[in-house]
Amino acid sequence: MSDNIIQLNEELIKTELKDLVRTSVEETLNALLDKEADELVNAEKYERSGDRQG
Repeated sequence: MSDNIIQLNEELIKTELKDLVRTSVEETLNALLDKEADELVNAEKYERSGDRQG
């Protein structure tokens, strides 16, 4: 039987996980805000349209 020892750096794991969650939440919120803005102005970002409201 082999005696493999695995050491985990708990602080590093917490930091990486925190950064991952923060990035995921930020990207999701930005996507939702972009979608809402597109709907409010009746056009996508940078789109030129006669129906554009802003």
